[in-house]
Amino acid sequence: MTVTDLLVRADTLVVTWPDTTSTSFPTIWLRDNCPSGLHPQTHERLLDLLALDASPVLLSAQLDGDTVALRYEDDHVSHLPVALLSAHRPGQPAADAGVIAPKLWRADITAAGIPRAPAAPILADDQQLKSWMENLAAFGLTIVDHLEDRVSAGIDVAQRIGFLRETNFGTTFDVINKPDPNNLAYTSVALPLHTDLPNQEVPPGYQFLHCLANEATGGGSLIADGFAMAEDLREDDPEAFRLLCEVPIPFRFHDRDADIAVHEPVITLDRAGDVIEIRYNAHIAGVFDMPAEIMPAYYRAYRAYMAKTRDPKYRLTLKLKAGEMVVFDNRRVLHGREAFDPSSGFRQLRGCYVDRGEFTSRLRLLCRDIGAVDAA
Repeated sequence: MTVTDLLVRADTLVVTWPDTTSTSFPTIWLRDNCPSGLHPQTHERLLDLLALDASPVLLSAQLDGDTVALRYEDDHVSHLPVALLSAHRPGQPAADAGVIAPKLWRADITAAGIPRAPAAPILADDQQLKSWMENLAAFGLTIVDHLEDRVSAGIDVAQRIGFLRETNFGTTFDVINKPDPNNLAYTSVALPLHTDLPNQEVPPGYQFLHCLANEATGGGSLIADGFAMAEDLREDDPEAFRLLCEVPIPFRFHDRDADIAVHEPVITLDRAGDVIEIRYNAHIAGVFDMPAEIMPAYYRAYRAYMAKTRDPKYRLTLKLKAGEMVVFDNRRVLHGREAFDPSSGFRQLRGCYVDRGEFTSRLRLLCRDIGAVDAA
Protein backbone atom coordinates (compact mmCIF):
# COMPACT_ATOMS: atom_id res chain seq x y z
CA MET A 1 0.00 0.00 0.00
CA THR A 2 1.23 3.49 -0.83
CA VAL A 3 -0.19 7.00 -1.05
CA THR A 4 -0.50 9.38 -4.00
CA ASP A 5 -0.88 12.68 -2.17
CA LEU A 6 -0.49 14.24 1.27
CA LEU A 7 -2.37 17.46 2.08
CA VAL A 8 -1.31 19.23 5.27
CA ARG A 9 -3.74 21.30 7.27
CA ALA A 10 -3.04 22.73 10.71
CA ASP A 11 -5.09 20.12 12.56
CA THR A 12 -5.52 17.41 9.89
CA LEU A 13 -3.56 15.32 7.41
CA VAL A 14 -5.49 14.31 4.29
CA VAL A 15 -4.10 11.16 2.65
CA THR A 16 -5.06 10.25 -0.92
CA TRP A 17 -4.78 6.58 -1.87
CA PRO A 18 -4.08 4.99 -5.29
CA ASP A 19 -7.82 4.34 -5.78
CA THR A 20 -8.33 8.16 -5.57
CA THR A 21 -10.19 7.94 -2.24
CA SER A 22 -8.92 10.11 0.60
CA THR A 23 -8.87 9.88 4.37
CA SER A 24 -8.61 12.66 6.95
CA PHE A 25 -6.49 11.99 10.04
CA PRO A 26 -6.79 14.51 12.92
CA THR A 27 -3.39 15.55 14.23
CA ILE A 28 -4.24 14.47 17.78
CA TRP A 29 -4.79 10.94 16.41
CA LEU A 30 -1.50 11.06 14.51
CA ARG A 31 0.45 12.11 17.61
CA ASP A 32 -1.37 9.55 19.78
CA ASN A 33 -0.22 6.78 17.42
CA CYS A 34 3.34 7.93 16.87
CA PRO A 35 5.63 4.88 17.26
CA SER A 36 7.91 6.91 19.54
CA GLY A 37 5.14 6.89 22.14
CA LEU A 38 5.15 3.07 22.43
CA HIS A 39 7.31 0.88 24.63
CA PRO A 40 9.88 -0.76 22.30
CA GLN A 41 9.36 -4.29 23.66
CA THR A 42 5.73 -4.47 24.83
CA HIS A 43 4.37 -2.01 22.22
CA GLU A 44 2.07 -0.62 24.89
CA ARG A 45 1.35 3.10 24.80
CA LEU A 46 3.55 5.26 27.07
CA LEU A 47 2.52 8.62 25.67
CA ASP A 48 0.58 10.88 28.06
CA LEU A 49 -2.18 12.46 25.96
CA LEU A 50 -2.55 15.30 28.45
CA ALA A 51 1.05 16.32 27.70
CA LEU A 52 -0.05 17.27 24.16
CA ASP A 53 -2.01 20.20 22.87
CA ALA A 54 -5.63 19.33 22.12
CA SER A 55 -4.90 19.95 18.42
CA PRO A 56 -1.17 19.62 17.68
CA VAL A 57 -0.19 21.85 14.76
CA LEU A 58 1.18 19.92 11.78
CA LEU A 59 3.69 21.81 9.62
CA SER A 60 4.70 19.27 6.96
CA ALA A 61 4.24 15.71 5.73
CA GLN A 62 6.52 13.81 3.39
CA LEU A 63 6.43 10.27 2.04
CA ASP A 64 9.64 8.47 3.01
CA GLY A 65 9.60 4.95 1.61
CA ASP A 66 6.96 3.01 3.50
CA THR A 67 6.52 5.69 6.17
CA VAL A 68 5.15 9.22 6.33
CA ALA A 69 7.40 11.76 8.08
CA LEU A 70 5.37 14.33 9.99
CA ARG A 71 6.84 17.52 11.51
CA TYR A 72 4.92 19.50 14.11
CA GLU A 73 5.13 23.05 15.40
CA ASP A 74 6.67 21.83 18.69
CA ASP A 75 9.55 20.27 16.65
CA HIS A 76 8.33 16.72 17.20
CA VAL A 77 8.85 14.45 14.19
CA SER A 78 6.82 11.26 13.70
CA HIS A 79 7.49 8.45 11.25
CA LEU A 80 4.15 6.65 10.77
CA PRO A 81 4.06 3.49 8.65
CA VAL A 82 1.80 3.81 5.62
CA ALA A 83 0.44 0.37 6.52
CA LEU A 84 -0.73 1.72 9.88
CA LEU A 85 -2.54 4.63 8.25
CA SER A 86 -4.16 2.34 5.69
CA ALA A 87 -5.27 -0.26 8.24
CA HIS A 88 -6.70 2.24 10.73
CA ARG A 89 -8.61 4.79 8.67
CA PRO A 90 -11.00 6.71 10.96
CA GLY A 91 -14.53 5.39 10.70
CA GLN A 92 -13.37 2.07 9.21
CA PRO A 93 -12.73 -0.82 11.65
CA ALA A 94 -9.41 -2.54 11.10
CA ALA A 95 -9.44 -6.02 9.59
CA ASP A 96 -9.56 -8.72 12.26
CA ALA A 97 -8.59 -12.30 11.41
CA GLY A 98 -10.33 -13.46 14.57
CA VAL A 99 -13.75 -12.21 13.46
CA ILE A 100 -15.55 -14.39 10.92
CA ALA A 101 -19.05 -13.60 9.70
CA PRO A 102 -21.60 -16.23 10.75
CA LYS A 103 -23.22 -18.45 8.13
CA LEU A 104 -26.75 -19.06 9.33
CA TRP A 105 -28.26 -22.50 8.93
CA ARG A 106 -31.51 -24.31 9.52
CA ALA A 107 -32.63 -27.94 9.54
CA ASP A 108 -32.42 -28.18 5.76
CA ILE A 109 -28.64 -28.59 5.98
CA THR A 110 -29.41 -31.95 7.68
CA ALA A 111 -27.06 -33.68 10.12
CA ALA A 112 -24.94 -34.76 7.14
CA GLY A 113 -24.23 -31.09 6.40
CA ILE A 114 -22.56 -30.38 9.73
CA PRO A 115 -18.87 -29.67 9.05
CA ARG A 116 -16.68 -32.58 10.19
CA ALA A 117 -12.97 -32.94 10.83
CA PRO A 118 -10.84 -35.82 12.14
CA ALA A 119 -9.05 -35.21 15.42
CA ALA A 120 -5.51 -36.24 14.44
CA PRO A 121 -4.80 -33.48 11.88
CA ILE A 122 -6.23 -30.82 14.22
CA LEU A 123 -3.89 -31.99 16.94
CA ALA A 124 -0.82 -32.24 14.71
CA ASP A 125 -1.01 -29.46 12.13
CA ASP A 126 -1.63 -25.74 12.60
CA GLN A 127 -3.03 -25.29 9.08
CA GLN A 128 -5.63 -28.00 9.77
CA LEU A 129 -6.39 -26.41 13.14
CA LYS A 130 -6.90 -23.04 11.47
CA SER A 131 -9.21 -24.46 8.79
CA TRP A 132 -11.29 -26.28 11.39
CA MET A 133 -11.55 -23.20 13.61
CA GLU A 134 -12.62 -21.03 10.67
CA ASN A 135 -15.41 -23.51 9.87
CA LEU A 136 -16.42 -23.59 13.51
CA ALA A 137 -16.51 -19.79 13.73
CA ALA A 138 -18.62 -19.50 10.58
CA PHE A 139 -21.17 -22.26 11.28
CA GLY A 140 -20.97 -22.14 15.07
CA LEU A 141 -20.95 -25.95 14.98
CA THR A 142 -18.69 -28.82 13.94
CA ILE A 143 -18.18 -32.50 14.73
CA VAL A 144 -14.69 -33.81 15.45
CA ASP A 145 -14.44 -37.55 14.89
CA HIS A 146 -11.97 -40.41 15.24
CA LEU A 147 -11.00 -39.32 18.74
CA GLU A 148 -8.79 -41.71 20.67
CA ASP A 149 -10.52 -43.95 23.21
CA ARG A 150 -9.56 -42.05 26.36
CA VAL A 151 -11.43 -39.56 28.51
CA SER A 152 -9.00 -36.69 27.87
CA ALA A 153 -9.00 -36.96 24.06
CA GLY A 154 -11.59 -34.21 23.58
CA ILE A 155 -9.88 -32.00 26.15
CA ASP A 156 -6.68 -32.24 24.11
CA VAL A 157 -8.50 -30.77 21.10
CA ALA A 158 -9.95 -27.94 23.19
CA GLN A 159 -6.54 -27.11 24.62
CA ARG A 160 -5.14 -26.75 21.10
CA ILE A 161 -7.19 -23.54 21.11
CA GLY A 162 -6.51 -22.16 24.57
CA PHE A 163 -7.18 -22.29 28.28
CA LEU A 164 -10.28 -24.10 29.50
CA ARG A 165 -13.00 -22.06 31.19
CA GLU A 166 -13.67 -23.04 34.78
CA THR A 167 -17.24 -22.72 36.09
CA ASN A 168 -19.07 -23.82 39.22
CA PHE A 169 -19.32 -27.24 37.51
CA GLY A 170 -15.53 -27.47 37.30
CA THR A 171 -13.05 -27.22 34.43
CA THR A 172 -14.38 -30.43 32.88
CA PHE A 173 -17.68 -32.18 33.52
CA ASP A 174 -19.30 -35.52 32.75
CA VAL A 175 -22.83 -35.55 31.38
CA ILE A 176 -24.18 -38.75 32.93
CA ASN A 177 -27.26 -39.84 34.83
CA LYS A 178 -26.48 -39.09 38.50
CA PRO A 179 -28.40 -40.22 41.59
CA ASP A 180 -28.31 -36.73 43.20
CA PRO A 181 -28.25 -34.23 40.31
CA ASN A 182 -27.85 -30.46 40.69
CA ASN A 183 -28.62 -29.88 37.01
CA LEU A 184 -31.09 -31.44 34.56
CA ALA A 185 -28.16 -32.40 32.32
CA TYR A 186 -27.27 -35.00 34.97
CA THR A 187 -30.62 -36.78 34.59
CA SER A 188 -32.14 -38.92 31.83
CA VAL A 189 -35.06 -36.56 31.09
CA ALA A 190 -35.45 -34.71 27.80
CA LEU A 191 -33.70 -31.34 27.61
CA PRO A 192 -35.32 -28.73 25.34
CA LEU A 193 -33.01 -26.52 23.33
CA HIS A 194 -31.05 -24.07 25.47
CA THR A 195 -27.73 -22.31 25.95
CA ASP A 196 -25.54 -23.21 28.91
CA LEU A 197 -25.03 -20.96 31.92
CA PRO A 198 -26.86 -17.78 30.82
CA ASN A 199 -26.81 -16.96 34.54
CA GLN A 200 -23.08 -16.20 34.28
CA GLU A 201 -21.89 -12.62 33.83
CA VAL A 202 -20.19 -13.87 30.64
CA PRO A 203 -21.58 -17.26 29.53
CA PRO A 204 -19.00 -19.79 28.31
CA GLY A 205 -18.05 -19.51 24.65
CA TYR A 206 -17.28 -22.72 22.78
CA GLN A 207 -18.52 -25.98 24.25
CA PHE A 208 -16.92 -29.38 23.63
CA LEU A 209 -18.96 -32.55 24.26
CA HIS A 210 -16.95 -35.72 23.64
CA CYS A 211 -19.05 -38.88 23.42
CA LEU A 212 -17.40 -41.65 25.43
CA ALA A 213 -20.40 -43.99 25.38
CA ASN A 214 -23.93 -43.75 23.98
CA GLU A 215 -25.42 -47.22 24.33
CA ALA A 216 -28.76 -46.27 25.91
CA THR A 217 -32.05 -46.19 24.04
CA GLY A 218 -32.84 -42.58 23.15
CA GLY A 219 -30.51 -39.74 24.06
CA GLY A 220 -30.26 -38.13 20.62
CA SER A 221 -28.62 -34.69 20.59
CA LEU A 222 -30.65 -31.68 19.46
CA ILE A 223 -28.91 -28.70 17.83
CA ALA A 224 -30.23 -25.41 16.36
CA ASP A 225 -28.78 -22.11 15.19
CA GLY A 226 -30.02 -19.50 17.67
CA PHE A 227 -28.89 -16.67 15.38
CA ALA A 228 -31.05 -18.00 12.52
CA MET A 229 -34.07 -18.16 14.81
CA ALA A 230 -33.41 -14.62 16.03
CA GLU A 231 -33.06 -13.24 12.50
CA ASP A 232 -36.26 -14.95 11.42
CA LEU A 233 -38.02 -13.46 14.46
CA ARG A 234 -36.68 -10.03 13.50
CA GLU A 235 -38.32 -10.50 10.09
CA ASP A 236 -41.54 -12.12 11.32
CA ASP A 237 -42.21 -10.05 14.43
CA PRO A 238 -40.04 -6.92 14.82
CA GLU A 239 -41.69 -5.89 18.07
CA ALA A 240 -41.05 -9.25 19.71
CA PHE A 241 -37.45 -9.09 18.51
CA ARG A 242 -37.06 -5.60 19.98
CA LEU A 243 -38.37 -6.66 23.37
CA LEU A 244 -36.04 -9.66 23.54
CA CYS A 245 -33.12 -7.35 22.72
CA GLU A 246 -34.01 -4.54 25.11
CA VAL A 247 -35.66 -6.06 28.19
CA PRO A 248 -33.35 -7.89 30.61
CA ILE A 249 -34.68 -10.92 32.46
CA PRO A 250 -33.28 -12.76 35.48
CA PHE A 251 -31.27 -15.96 35.08
CA ARG A 252 -30.23 -17.84 38.20
CA PHE A 253 -28.55 -21.11 39.13
CA HIS A 254 -28.29 -22.07 42.78
CA ASP A 255 -27.39 -25.19 44.71
CA ARG A 256 -25.55 -25.95 47.96
CA ASP A 257 -22.31 -24.36 46.73
CA ALA A 258 -23.26 -21.56 44.34
CA ASP A 259 -25.87 -18.89 43.74
CA ILE A 260 -25.08 -17.16 40.43
CA ALA A 261 -27.54 -14.72 38.88
CA VAL A 262 -27.70 -11.93 36.30
CA HIS A 263 -30.25 -9.78 34.53
CA GLU A 264 -29.61 -9.81 30.76
CA PRO A 265 -31.68 -9.83 27.54
CA VAL A 266 -32.25 -13.01 25.55
CA ILE A 267 -30.74 -11.45 22.41
CA THR A 268 -27.67 -9.20 22.36
CA LEU A 269 -26.79 -7.01 19.39
CA ASP A 270 -23.55 -5.29 18.48
CA ARG A 271 -23.33 -1.60 17.55
CA ALA A 272 -24.14 -2.47 13.92
CA GLY A 273 -27.36 -4.21 14.98
CA ASP A 274 -26.09 -7.72 14.29
CA VAL A 275 -26.97 -10.58 16.66
CA ILE A 276 -23.88 -11.59 18.64
CA GLU A 277 -25.27 -13.56 21.59
CA ILE A 278 -28.27 -15.64 22.64
CA ARG A 279 -29.09 -16.31 26.30
CA TYR A 280 -31.93 -18.78 26.34
CA ASN A 281 -32.56 -21.39 28.99
CA ALA A 282 -36.16 -21.71 30.14
CA HIS A 283 -35.12 -23.95 33.05
CA ILE A 284 -33.04 -21.34 34.84
CA ALA A 285 -34.84 -18.19 33.76
CA GLY A 286 -35.96 -16.53 36.98
CA VAL A 287 -39.24 -14.85 37.88
CA PHE A 288 -39.82 -12.11 35.30
CA ASP A 289 -39.75 -8.72 36.98
CA MET A 290 -40.17 -6.18 34.20
CA PRO A 291 -42.89 -3.51 34.68
CA ALA A 292 -46.40 -4.95 34.66
CA GLU A 293 -47.47 -2.82 31.71
CA ILE A 294 -44.98 -4.50 29.35
CA MET A 295 -45.15 -7.98 30.86
CA PRO A 296 -47.93 -9.37 28.59
CA ALA A 297 -46.10 -8.14 25.47
CA TYR A 298 -42.83 -9.57 26.75
CA TYR A 299 -44.37 -12.97 27.43
CA ARG A 300 -45.73 -12.95 23.88
CA ALA A 301 -42.23 -12.18 22.54
CA TYR A 302 -40.58 -14.81 24.76
CA ARG A 303 -43.10 -17.44 23.66
CA ALA A 304 -42.49 -16.49 20.01
CA TYR A 305 -38.79 -17.31 20.34
CA MET A 306 -39.58 -20.42 22.38
CA ALA A 307 -41.92 -21.59 19.60
CA LYS A 308 -39.04 -21.38 17.12
CA THR A 309 -36.92 -23.62 19.37
CA ARG A 310 -39.66 -26.27 18.99
CA ASP A 311 -40.07 -25.81 15.23
CA PRO A 312 -38.55 -28.70 13.18
CA LYS A 313 -37.56 -26.07 10.60
CA TYR A 314 -34.55 -25.23 12.77
CA ARG A 315 -33.71 -28.38 14.70
CA LEU A 316 -31.15 -31.04 13.83
CA THR A 317 -31.12 -34.40 15.61
CA LEU A 318 -28.09 -36.65 15.71
CA LYS A 319 -26.95 -39.49 17.90
CA LEU A 320 -23.28 -39.14 18.71
CA LYS A 321 -21.15 -42.24 18.61
CA ALA A 322 -18.23 -43.05 20.88
CA GLY A 323 -15.20 -41.22 19.49
CA GLU A 324 -17.22 -38.26 18.15
CA MET A 325 -17.31 -34.80 19.69
CA VAL A 326 -19.73 -32.01 18.93
CA VAL A 327 -18.21 -28.53 19.28
CA PHE A 328 -20.35 -25.40 19.13
CA ASP A 329 -20.57 -21.74 20.06
CA ASN A 330 -22.63 -21.84 23.25
CA ARG A 331 -23.58 -18.18 22.87
CA ARG A 332 -25.08 -18.86 19.44
CA VAL A 333 -26.06 -22.52 19.04
CA LEU A 334 -28.78 -24.00 21.22
CA HIS A 335 -28.46 -27.64 22.21
CA GLY A 336 -30.64 -30.20 23.91
CA ARG A 337 -31.26 -33.91 24.28
CA GLU A 338 -33.98 -36.48 23.84
CA ALA A 339 -34.87 -38.52 26.91
CA PHE A 340 -33.05 -41.81 27.30
CA ASP A 341 -33.49 -45.02 29.25
CA PRO A 342 -30.49 -45.42 31.60
CA SER A 343 -31.39 -49.07 32.21
CA SER A 344 -30.85 -49.87 28.52
CA GLY A 345 -27.18 -48.89 28.37
CA PHE A 346 -24.54 -46.42 29.50
CA ARG A 347 -24.38 -42.84 28.18
CA GLN A 348 -21.48 -40.48 28.99
CA LEU A 349 -20.27 -37.24 27.45
CA ARG A 350 -17.14 -35.46 28.72
CA GLY A 351 -17.46 -31.70 28.38
CA CYS A 352 -15.48 -28.49 28.71
CA TYR A 353 -15.57 -24.88 27.53
CA VAL A 354 -13.13 -22.49 25.83
CA ASP A 355 -14.09 -18.83 25.92
CA ARG A 356 -14.57 -16.80 22.77
CA GLY A 357 -11.64 -14.55 23.67
CA GLU A 358 -9.27 -17.52 23.76
CA PHE A 359 -10.71 -18.74 20.46
CA THR A 360 -10.29 -15.46 18.57
CA SER A 361 -6.81 -14.96 20.03
CA ARG A 362 -5.68 -18.36 18.77
CA LEU A 363 -7.19 -17.75 15.34
CA ARG A 364 -5.39 -14.40 15.01
CA LEU A 365 -2.07 -16.01 15.96
CA LEU A 366 -2.59 -18.86 13.50
CA CYS A 367 -3.36 -16.42 10.68
CA ARG A 368 -0.30 -14.34 11.58
CA ASP A 369 2.11 -17.27 11.84
CA ILE A 370 0.85 -19.23 8.84
CA GLY A 371 0.76 -16.04 6.77
CA ALA A 372 4.36 -15.29 7.77
CA VAL A 373 5.46 -18.76 6.68
CA ASP A 374 3.63 -18.41 3.37
CA ALA A 375 5.21 -15.00 2.76
CA ALA A 376 8.68 -16.44 3.41
